[in-house]
Amino acid sequence: MAYYKHMVSQKEIQVKTKGNCDIVNLTEETMEAVAKSGIVSGTVTLFNVGSTAGITTTEYEPGLVNYDIAAAFERVAPQNGAYEHEKTWHDNNGHSHVRASLLGPSLSVPVVDGRLTLGTWQQIILVDFDTRARTRKVVCQIVGK
Repeated sequence: MAYYKHMVSQKEIQVKTKGNCDIVNLTEETMEAVAKSGIVSGTVTLFNVGSTAGITTTEYEPGLVNYDIAAAFERVAPQNGAYEHEKTWHDNNGHSHVRASLLGPSLSVPVVDGRLTLGTWQQIILVDFDTRARTRKVVCQIVGK
């Protein structure tokens, strides 16, 4: 059995968002972090710090980014719905928490030959569901050899 010394590289990505289902493409910054890490085989994990945004992959094209994703979340967790969260905190963003919980705060992508294993039309995105502009912190951690 062979043992390999694993490396860990970490970068914090700051993202300015507009809120209200704003979508930001994180692919380029993630590719740069992987390239600078020197890791050729492993996994990159992106984690949004906070409870009103999430991370996933999609084709970053205008129909999806400017309409379809927001419309889908509006059907599932409407902005004007009734949320117990708002009764507790009086902050009018219960839908933001529900949407972020459904999408999830993190994503893992394999790194093979020093590159992300994304499909041709697949990009990494952060979706900010909150009701106002924010500066988001995303932890990008690459583990491997």
